[in-house]
Amino acid sequence: MNTSPANRPATVDASLEVHLLGTVDFDAALFLQERMVYELSGREDAQGALLICEHPPLITVGREGSRAHLDCTDEELRARMLDIRWLNRGGGCLVHVPGQLAIYPILPLARLGLGLTAYRRTLENAVIDACREQRVVAQRDADQPGVFCRTGQLAHVGLAVKSWFSYHGLFLNVSPILSWSKLVQAGDNAPPITSLQRERNAPISVGSVRESLIRHLSARWGYEQHHVYTGHHLLRRTRKANVYA
Repeated sequence: MNTSPANRPATVDASLEVHLLGTVDFDAALFLQERMVYELSGREDAQGALLICEHPPLITVGREGSRAHLDCTDEELRARMLDIRWLNRGGGCLVHVPGQLAIYPILPLARLGLGLTAYRRTLENAVIDACREQRVVAQRDADQPGVFCRTGQLAHVGLAVKSWFSYHGLFLNVSPILSWSKLVQAGDNAPPITSLQRERNAPISVGSVRESLIRHLSARWGYEQHHVYTGHHLLRRTRKANVYA
């Protein structure tokens, strides 16, 4: 990571609370994000939260997406029991499956001195840092959000902000079944969707990538301390059948 004085974040006199949620339904993760935005916005310090999880298969559609970007029929969606969620986040259509890390930061952006562009770059640069530790060369693209490597796009960014608190966030393909991505159109002239596992052509540990991301995100945001917890007492887990065919 570049730690020259011009790029080093200011030290934050607060902690980053990291919650490893495992595999959770999207609606449960969204409820928890909204609840934490409400709770952290009532504080006066710069404490932040980071939720990291994976989702059973579903499609989310952001502000730049539409039904025309789905390359599947309603019958196929029903056969796969695949839900669609329309969201007020940046970006277009994304397919979420196990093996893709969903990273949801709930941060007081104004208190951290971060504008939207600078915040997005912290996410992308932390992914690039983590990729480097996995011996994968990755980079940002000046024309579109996300992180890219030799074989395609590794990570997507879809952000939302409420009262200058961030939610939604970043989706990094570690080892998902990539054929699921063919259910949606990534956009005009978009590169193929890839993963760290495909780029390395070898098995890769989701846990090691997750640990690396936590370190680099915490440093990029200027937190001297971060605390890692398994689960969250407000998480409402649900059970749903899914078809992975």
